Amino acid sequence: MSRRRRPGLWAAVREEQPFLLITVVPYSLLAALAALKVFRGPSAGESPLIDLGLCGLAAAWMLGMFTLRPAWWDRPRIMGVFFTGLLVITALLVARDPMFGLFTPAPYIYAFTVLPWPWRLPGAAATAVVAGAAQASGVDRMTGLGLTLAVTIVVANVALMSATAWVLRLAEREKEQREHALAELSRTNRLLEATLAENAGLHAQLLAQAREAGVHDERQRMAREIHDTLAQGLTGIIAQLQAAEQMHEVPAPWSRPFAAVKTLARESLAEARRSVDALRPEQLETARLSDALADVADRWSKLHGLAVQVTTTGTARPMAPEAEFALLRTAQEALANVAKHAHAARVGVTLSYLEHEVALDVRDDGRGFEPAGLEAGTAANGGSEPSPRGGGFGLTIMRQRVEGLSGSLRIESEPGAGTGISACIPIPPAGSHA
Repeated sequence: MSRRRRPGLWAAVREEQPFLLITVVPYSLLAALAALKVFRGPSAGESPLIDLGLCGLAAAWMLGMFTLRPAWWDRPRIMGVFFTGLLVITALLVARDPMFGLFTPAPYIYAFTVLPWPWRLPGAAATAVVAGAAQASGVDRMTGLGLTLAVTIVVANVALMSATAWVLRLAEREKEQREHALAELSRTNRLLEATLAENAGLHAQLLAQAREAGVHDERQRMAREIHDTLAQGLTGIIAQLQAAEQMHEVPAPWSRPFAAVKTLARESLAEARRSVDALRPEQLETARLSDALADVADRWSKLHGLAVQVTTTGTARPMAPEAEFALLRTAQEALANVAKHAHAARVGVTLSYLEHEVALDVRDDGRGFEPAGLEAGTAANGGSEPSPRGGGFGLTIMRQRVEGLSGSLRIESEPGAGTGISACIPIPPAGSHA
């Protein structure tokens, strides 16, 4: 079972531990004791150079292993070696002069800051043994009472410091539990935020679907109204005019306006039916876009006696209903313009599924026109009246439909060289989620 690595001690020192306590205090204690040793002078049979040498070794050990090596503070094994070496040097100093027991706070400091649990407990206990030995140095161990007192001092130090280590460990665990709880709370908050964002997305999707359903229902209602009122009324007018012709011969002065009325009524009826078809794309309700285009082309061919070649390239994939509707109506309008103006011998419809878009091309080999003139004529009429060159509502509606879906509509034509209308609508790539 792997052991969790402790947090970086350098960060802990900066954020939690008193920085001066682990860097300045040990050197200050050592320097003060070395100065006191020199000031007191050598005892009988002792050489102060050995004690000063051990003090220098302790300072060099702390400097080289700890102070100048913050990168090592995150390595428990190296810190264990550092603490053990410092404790051994401290024990040697105490053995030579009990006065150096005043230096034992330094090993205590490092035991509580650099040693991981559970090694902190034996480190503090070992330091307590050295400190207790220094404190009991003046007790006569040759008598039973003195020996008992010396052992009691050492045991008291060990018990006190072990209890301190245990209490600090409990506080540390409580803090870790609080941090873990805060981390869990933060994770829960992030999950809640993600859930709320997802719910907002679903809500927006439901609203969009509701709007689409409302638009669809309104189109159905308008289609029924046009069919049941305007179209039926125009059909009745045409029927009445035909009945009048059969019952009575039209007087010569009336024949021209009479024929104009019939023609106008038939054209209006045809436009009304086209409006109904535009509001109710029945082909897309029961078939894919490619099949719907083939059906539209087949009907157009039967009506106008001109074959239409329908081609589908690429891998078909789902599209938004609005995009399919726009492309289908673009094809219908383009074919209607071919029938009205092109006088073509060949017509082709190509549906291309590309990586990021779907393209529809309707081309003919008819008489063509000048696109710049068409656009100018349409703009001159504010886009609301047919241009004198044969454009008008159809191209404007096609462009509005396609550009409303972030697509583009291009018209390529030249007098005598036919016409090409290309509509491109972007769609998400295959396998993506919109």
